[in-house]
Amino acid sequence: MTTLPARDSGATGVTTTDTPAADAPAISAEQEAVEAELVATVIASFEECGDARLKSVMQSLVKHLHAFLRDVRLTEREWNAAIEFLTRAGHITDEVRQEFILLSDTLAASMQVINMNNVAYKDATEATVFGPFFVGDSPEIELGGDLSFGAVGEPCWVEGSVTDTDGRPLAGARIEVWEADEDGFYDVQYDAGKRAARGHMFTDTDGSYRFWGLTPTPYPIPDDGPVGQLLAAVGRSPLRAAHLHFMVSHEGFRTLVTHIFPEGDPIGWKDSVFGVKQSLIKRFQQQPAETPTPDGRHIDGEWSKVSFDIVLAPADSASGVRRG
Repeated sequence: MTTLPARDSGATGVTTTDTPAADAPAISAEQEAVEAELVATVIASFEECGDARLKSVMQSLVKHLHAFLRDVRLTEREWNAAIEFLTRAGHITDEVRQEFILLSDTLAASMQVINMNNVAYKDATEATVFGPFFVGDSPEIELGGDLSFGAVGEPCWVEGSVTDTDGRPLAGARIEVWEADEDGFYDVQYDAGKRAARGHMFTDTDGSYRFWGLTPTPYPIPDDGPVGQLLAAVGRSPLRAAHLHFMVSHEGFRTLVTHIFPEGDPIGWKDSVFGVKQSLIKRFQQQPAETPTPDGRHIDGEWSKVSFDIVLAPADSASGVRRG
């Protein structure tokens, strides 16, 4: 099955003899004029759009898309391969797998959108990528409960607080948590209706929260589709740094989507979706077998614990205030 072509490698299954852009002849003034006229014509076609934002976005898209095409002097063969790639991404996408989100993630488009829409505000917790495996019907657990629901992995005690940027506790904040098991799979990858290693809870009157989950481990993003083939073709790893997902919301505050990452992870900054931020790296403390747990639960083997204090920015903080 054809994938994006690589000029110096047959890893994608395509061998191209197209002339590399670096060796292409100089573009004549007449050809430049033809190409520029087309760009101007397409941009003008949006002039009657009644939605000012849509008009601006589409005109900018055309400018940048055509600039890319002209910069690399894209061949018809490469264009066809790109269309085939996107078509296959659409075919593999379903209710639990979103290949286009994976593509956006691996090109850091997702991370850049997150950066732009979650501008730094005082000491508010930083946001990172959403990921493709969130589901909206997670079970509610009591504070101190276990959201693993039988998923395999080392138990991990997670605790912390949710406050505003002035340190005031936020009672009743909703905390959604989800993660992969130790084999690197989310529940929905086994069965679309299965719910394990995910859940939600609400903070206590003092803004605190606590629960049992699993110690995060690195795993590959789904790499059996076109995005995985693209990463292989360009020599990039599909591995994600170990992480635990959080989504935290409270009335009057900006909803936070973030992860925490264990320090010392060998994947770390090589994260395939560029989601790691220094402030989100936390110490997961390993506990020997038979070490007493915070809630008196008996655990036969080793377990870990981590503390993560969450600070929410106000809902009207879109303009941002730089840290420091």
